[in-house]
Amino acid sequence: MTIRFTTMARRGMAAAAVVVSLALGVAGCSSGNDKGGDPSASASRASGSNPSAQEGQSEEPLAELKGPDGLLLQVTSAERDSGGFLTVSGNLKNDGSGTVNVPAQLSGNETEIIRNGRSLGGATLVDAKGKKRYYVLRDTEGRPLTTTNFPAMKAGESIPVFMQFPAPPDSSTEVTFQLPQFAAATIKITG
Repeated sequence: MTIRFTTMARRGMAAAAVVVSLALGVAGCSSGNDKGGDPSASASRASGSNPSAQEGQSEEPLAELKGPDGLLLQVTSAERDSGGFLTVSGNLKNDGSGTVNVPAQLSGNETEIIRNGRSLGGATLVDAKGKKRYYVLRDTEGRPLTTTNFPAMKAGESIPVFMQFPAPPDSSTEVTFQLPQFAAATIKITG
């Protein structure tokens, strides 16, 4: 076998592994039917509210970051999972008085991420203890594993958001969260 063929085969196997992991994660999170499901999820659907990724989490945000044009990012959780990922979740809110378009700069400056539309792909985590910076993960096609394609936000409107990163070591319990054009904040990791 040539080195090129071996390298391409390894990349293909790695890509397949990532796709399978993502598919299993999505399947595990989906709520295909309500038989024997989570009673709180059924209650929220029955009451007419729109369930979100943040349901069941504490009301008090871990951090609030102020951005341009009255945008406010409330980080509600930073959970480490057994797969080696850290998911940061929260709400992006228009705290201003007029309609706001989410700035393109939040996507960061990497061509591969920008090509996939507006996102929070420019977010990073800094682990001061481990002296490392973590970037938003991408799938095999270069799409960031974060909320994408934001609509124009009316005054007072809020959108649930998430970003997925490689998890820092278990010894790191706090990281600094950074998003272009927003203030930085230290957040506590759970899980």
